[in-house]
Amino acid sequence: MKDKILIIGAGGQIGLELTENLSKIYGNENVIPSDLKQDSVFKLNPYEQLDALDKDALFKIVKKHNITQVYHLAALLSATGEQNPMFAWKLNMESLFYVLDLAKEKHISKIYWPSSIAVFGPTTPSVNTPQYTVMEPSTIYGISKQAGERWCEWYFKKFGVDVRSIRYPGLIGWKSAPGGGTTDYAVHIFHEALKKKQYTCFLSENTALPMMHMEDAIRATIELMHAPNEKIKIRGSYNLSGLSFTPAEIANEIKKHIPDFKIDYQPDFRQAIADSWPKSINDSEAREQWGWKENYNLEKLVKNMLDNIKL
Repeated sequence: MKDKILIIGAGGQIGLELTENLSKIYGNENVIPSDLKQDSVFKLNPYEQLDALDKDALFKIVKKHNITQVYHLAALLSATGEQNPMFAWKLNMESLFYVLDLAKEKHISKIYWPSSIAVFGPTTPSVNTPQYTVMEPSTIYGISKQAGERWCEWYFKKFGVDVRSIRYPGLIGWKSAPGGGTTDYAVHIFHEALKKKQYTCFLSENTALPMMHMEDAIRATIELMHAPNEKIKIRGSYNLSGLSFTPAEIANEIKKHIPDFKIDYQPDFRQAIADSWPKSINDSEAREQWGWKENYNLEKLVKNMLDNIKL
């Protein structure tokens, strides 16, 4: 049977790029993006308007298109989630159950669900954070992702559900606008550098965070989903690392291209979130088990962003 893929939350930063990349592999007609919005930016794919909390609508779409795989990306992110905690919990958890249940009941055969470095907290060893460690997340987003990891593992052990996951670091891409996350300063900074040659950063200059170019993240996601079942040893979520840098370091790299770029720092509530997260990640399991390797370093990432952002 031919794979047909449903992407839930396709209008977000990851969803846009995943839709494009999966369409190249499977064909436009076999990749169905869905999102809350009525109007679609996806002109080449069959688009479905979907509220991730509407279980019946989800089931109908899965049956209508004979979906075999679901990439479930809809979520309220870290900074946004702190302002709507109960809704963040409801959206992030219930929508996941609906998708896991579809696989349990054999309507679909494979699930991708993203986790995040937000599953770690202030008590986690923050340098070279290992796969297995203390996890006491301090944001609703992180708490929901940590719970989600345990649920994914449980559905795999109990019902054999083939669910796969990556703990994304901060993701940096030029194809879409920042989406309300704590690491999104590293996307916003490029837009402001090109527009105004000035950026006011909401994190302090020495806040190191794990980051990754969007192309690497998308490639990792697809490689994980294509890996043979027996290679996937972790059914919670894999640590994944690209690079680590501070706002000051990325600003200095931008100055090599835009010499009169200026940055100042006005840390807000997102500083406390960033301080609770790892500074760098150990992803040896992903490297050993399914061959992960990043492509972008800081120099390459900055050049790529500045070359591609269209104002």
